[in-house]
Amino acid sequence: MAPKPWILTTPASRGIGLQLARRLLRTTDLPVVATARRDLNDTRARILDGLDVDHDRLHVLKLDVTGKQSPRLRSHNQYSGKKKEKVKTDEKSTDESTIADAARHCASSFPSSYLHLAFCIPGILLHPEKSPAHISRAHALATFETNTIGPLLLIKHFSPFLPRRSTALYSDADADVGAALPAKAVFALMSARVGSISDNKSLGGWYSYRASKAGVNQLARTLDIGLRQSSGGKAMGVSLHPGTVKTGLSEEFWGNVKAEKLFSPELAAERLVEVVKG
Repeated sequence: MAPKPWILTTPASRGIGLQLARRLLRTTDLPVVATARRDLNDTRARILDGLDVDHDRLHVLKLDVTGKQSPRLRSHNQYSGKKKEKVKTDEKSTDESTIADAARHCASSFPSSYLHLAFCIPGILLHPEKSPAHISRAHALATFETNTIGPLLLIKHFSPFLPRRSTALYSDADADVGAALPAKAVFALMSARVGSISDNKSLGGWYSYRASKAGVNQLARTLDIGLRQSSGGKAMGVSLHPGTVKTGLSEEFWGNVKAEKLFSPELAAERLVEVVKG
């Protein structure tokens, strides 16, 4: 019998990523790789808290899509309408070694299996500009570095683990936990509704964040075209948007959202998994 495939959730230290890792551990019987920039033991403890699962299924790896931990990424949202925090731009952050190291760990840990489901969800919202006059080169660069270049590098290092034409796909239809996985492999990138060009009809603004998420949509589309050729229809690339979720990224805007449209991370994770199942 072929080894079971594995799942990737990156990052998974809090918010949606944390809840995705917990849900996939609970509803599947596959190994789950979760990543964090720091505090790996704390991340592992938060993911496993209260779960009745085999703890050995969880692999927590260090991964930082920005290359180096920079003060500009202290929090998901450093902007408020009342003040702006200074953003340092003199630190180089082009090192992708933690991504490459994490990929090598997966290659070593799962040498004969493939990646069946990936949620690649790095994201920051630093400075939602209301007009072109508010655009900051430093904030824009930091936004694209995490929101767009981050997923691009994750594609580079982890999409090679997706199935090829000759790969026999895994089915969990007969598993004790029930069918909780998509029939084909899925590499999912986290976009946002504001990243949609066709949906941007009247509000405008948020130049950097909108553009960075529009770039994610293009990455997913381009990846999907390539996967059609390399996997023979056994893998696909998609971009998802979770709506407005109660995380640090959107906290400043919770008051502008109707209660029924403001989702918990747990509900967002549940719905994202349902979407990729098709």
